[in-house]
Parts: sequence; structure tokens; C-alpha cells
Amino acid sequence: MSSAETPTPTPTPPPSRPRQIRRLPLAGVLRLNKPSDIWFKPATSVVVSAAVPNLTLLALGRLDLAMYTMAGSLCALYAHNLPYAARARALAWVVLGMLASLAVALFTASLTSSAAVLVAVGALLAAAQKTLCDATRIGPPGHLILTFISSASLFAPQYLGQIPGHLALTAGAGAVAWLVGMAPALVRPHGPERRATARALNAAAAYVSAEGGARERARAGAAAAVHAAWQSLLATGDRGAARRALERLVVRAEVALAAPADTDPALLRDWAAGLSGTGPVPRISHAHAHEVDDEVLGVEAELAFGKPSLWRRLAPGSPLLPVALRTAVGCALAGYGSLALGIGRPYWALVTAASLYQANVTLTWNRTVQRVAGNLAGVLVFAAVVPLAHAGQIFVVLFCLLFSFGAEAFISRNYWLGSVCVTPMALLITEFARTQEAGELITDRVVDTLVGALLGIVAAVIVTNRRAADHIELALEATGRAREAAERTLASPRPEPGALETARRRLAAALVELRAADDTAAGEWWQRALPEERVVTAEQAGHRTLAATVRRATPWTVRNPENADEHRGGTDARENTRA
Repeated sequence: MSSAETPTPTPTPPPSRPRQIRRLPLAGVLRLNKPSDIWFKPATSVVVSAAVPNLTLLALGRLDLAMYTMAGSLCALYAHNLPYAARARALAWVVLGMLASLAVALFTASLTSSAAVLVAVGALLAAAQKTLCDATRIGPPGHLILTFISSASLFAPQYLGQIPGHLALTAGAGAVAWLVGMAPALVRPHGPERRATARALNAAAAYVSAEGGARERARAGAAAAVHAAWQSLLATGDRGAARRALERLVVRAEVALAAPADTDPALLRDWAAGLSGTGPVPRISHAHAHEVDDEVLGVEAELAFGKPSLWRRLAPGSPLLPVALRTAVGCALAGYGSLALGIGRPYWALVTAASLYQANVTLTWNRTVQRVAGNLAGVLVFAAVVPLAHAGQIFVVLFCLLFSFGAEAFISRNYWLGSVCVTPMALLITEFARTQEAGELITDRVVDTLVGALLGIVAAVIVTNRRAADHIELALEATGRAREAAERTLASPRPEPGALETARRRLAAALVELRAADDTAAGEWWQRALPEERVVTAEQAGHRTLAATVRRATPWTVRNPENADEHRGGTDARENTRA
């Protein structure tokens, strides 16, 4: 009897509890996490990208133009998790998006001086930037850099004749950022895929080693890491020997999820460690390599199937639209609130509000607390360094480079810690054009931070997302369809080459989306009762089907004592490339 035909007991899910009003937490919001494993990449990239144009402008005595070059330089923060073929495209789109945002802001600033109009345009731009960045899943730092630059440019004096030159400066700095972002490909052409595969192996090892209640959380994390690894490999484009070797390792991580009791976590961690550096990709057993090769034929089938279009992700009913509305309303309220108080820089309040909006109210509240704490600490740092910065423009440039590095070094530990560096950097950027009175800058920044945070969180609560539970229903339906397709493939005595792998990865993607939809809905402040029983049942059934597809396709386990030495050393002749 096949695994698809074997009856499995129906799990008893926990009772569903209505969730009406969720308490907004304080405990743990400022707790530090482990740093990102690639924090140094965006940190060094932005320093190099900004140093080249800024030092050039300093030498020419035109540091007043540095805001426009910074717009292009900050594009170097993006796409460091993507394979280089995909990164080249993503960085190009980021630079084009920055140019488009800046062009709208500069043209608006040249046509009107009405603060009310400028705030309205800034709020709409922020909402559009937030929506597009979320829809394209560009990753950190998301829309915030675009919003910061475009909002500040709206309130900078501008004439129509200056715009082409300013945009040219941004384009030139953006080209430098693109080159800096792509430069590591010359040394480690498969670095992003290797890191994604290593994360999947380490996450699978953590799941195997976990005990008790932590195991369910570890399984969800491992499933997401494996899915992310496949997405990275699918975005690579070239299916050379190095990528095929990585695919085999990702399949091994999937096997660990299916058969944790038969898995040696130390071996998974050894493979993950072997992916660091530029050495050969660790190999798997020759005896089973052909079986894995059959499995990864599903890559071509998935590529042919394609991904949902951008317009489909932005269609009416999209979960992105409530967040976009919150962003527009919150930024407008913050900007107008700042104007009502007579603050000369309402774009700071607008940017503060724009930085808050996450997938749900609870996460938005967390970001609000982090933003306020980081900004208040950051103005103290600015107060400490501003006397030296006023000693010469070279110090302004050097401090900006230092704080841009620190922001990326610390922000993955916790957003508030990164904000401690972002705040003085943003304040120093205003010093490029002319030296300003420090006390006034600090006062304006503190007031705008508090106004933006208060009105931003008010908008998040007022603009409800009552359809979050509906998205769970859609995710449940998609998971059910993906599970049925996987079970039909399992039931087939001779499935098409790659069909099982394609069905398995689609089911894994559906389960990841279901978990994300449930987490998003659970974090909404006002919410009707959620279908917790059905979500738990669907997840348990989906993971059982995933395990069955892995066992059907790869009837072997990761624990293989007789071949342990073979696994741990050497390389396949076809994989003996510097990946």
C-alpha cells in the first residue's frame, strides 16, 4: 500500500477561541536578537557606494548636492539575499524606483510651495512605495529608504531647470551602487544560494534537535527556510553543477523534516558549515545521487508554471491594500499634525509614520515602540557628535558613513538599535547644504517623532483589516488544493519525472502562506474568531503529505553510518567547481 493510501488518524485540534481585542505587548519589544548572518554586506556596500560620490562632491566644494547622490547610494542596501542574476534585475528596478519617486517629489516641489499639498503627495507616495515593495517582496529595508528620500525632497527648494541635473546625480550614484552590489559575484558567484541552503540545513537540524513545544515552532521555521532555499535556487537561472549540488542538499533538508527520528543533525550542520567560503559544495552519497537528480527535475516544471503576476498580488481583496490605506492615512495625519504644531520639517513626522506599518496592528505597535526608543536615543548621539561635525564638512561626511555602517550592523539585532544610528545620520544629511542650529534640529526631530508615532498608530487602529480572516480562508483553500494534487501524484504508480517534486514544493509554499496568513490575522487588534481548528488540521495534514512525498521520492534517510565518511569528505567530480 502506498503512503498516499495509508489511513492516518485525524488529529484532535485545539479548541478555537474567539479573538476580539488583542492586547498590545510591551515585554520583549526591545529585546536584542542574533545579528543577521549577512549584516556586513549591506553595511559595507552602502559605505562604499556613498563614499565615492560624497568625497568627490566634497573635493569639488559641492556637498550641498549630496542629498541627491545619497538617494542613489542608498540603493546599495537592497537585494543582498538574492542570487546575482536576480540581484542585477532587482537592483536596477530599485534604482529606477528611486529615480521615479525622486522625480515626482522634485517636480511637485518645483510647482507648489503649499505644505498641505506636499504632505498629501508625500502620503500617497509613501503608500505606493509601501505597496510595491511588499508586492515585489524586495526585502529590507523595503519602502522606507524611498519614502525618506522622496519626502525630504518634497520640502527642499527646487526649480524646474535643476531637476535634470539632480536626477542625473542620483542615476550616477545608483549606477555605482549597482556595481558595488554586484561586485561579490566575481569572488563568490553562488554565495547567496549557498547561504540560503545552509540556513535550510541548519533550520532542519534545529528541528531535529528540538524537543517539546519548541518542536512545532522549529518545524514551521525549518519549512520556511527550506521554501526560501528553493526560491533562491529557482531565481538563480543557471542550473549548472554547483546549483544541482545545492539542490541535492535542500532535498536532504526536506528529508530531515519528513524523518527527524532517522536524521543526524550533526551531519546537516557539517554540510551547512561546508557551504561557507568558496570551497566545493559538499557532496551526498553517490548511491542516491541519481534519485535526487530525478527529484530536482521538478525545478523546470515549476519555472514553466510561473509565479503570480504583480497585478494579481495588487488586485482588489489583496492583503496588501489595507496596509497601503493605513500608510496613506497615517502619513497624512502625521504630516498635518506636524504642520498644526508649526514644525518646519513635517516630512520627519511623515517618515516616522511610514516606518511603522507592518503586516498587522501588533507588529505595527512593536515597531512604534522601537522607533520612538531608537529615535530618542539617536538624538542624544547626534547631540554628542554635532560639535565635532561642525568643525568641518569632512567630519559630516565621515560621521554619515560611520552611522550608515552602524545602522546596518545593528538593525538586524532590533530595529530600535539600528535607529540609534539612522537618526543622527538623517540629521547630519541636513547639514550637507548648510550648518544648522543643533538645538532646533533636535527639538524638531523629537516632536516629529512623537507626533508621527502617535498619529501613525492611531491610523493603524482606525483603519481596520477585517478581511484578514478571509485571507486565512483563501490560504486554507489553496493548501487543500495543493495537498490534493500532491496526494494524486502520490497515488500514481509512475508519476511524470519531476511531478512529485513540483507538487511537494507547491504544497510547502501553500503551507508557508497559510502560516503567514494566520499570523497576520492573529495580530490584528479587532478581529472576529479565527478558524484555528481548521488551520491546525490543515497544517498537520499538509505536513503529513509532505513527509509522504519525501519518503516516496527519496526512500533513504540522512542518517547513514556506513557512508558517513563519504558524506563528510570529498566532492563529486561533476561538482568540483568553485561555487
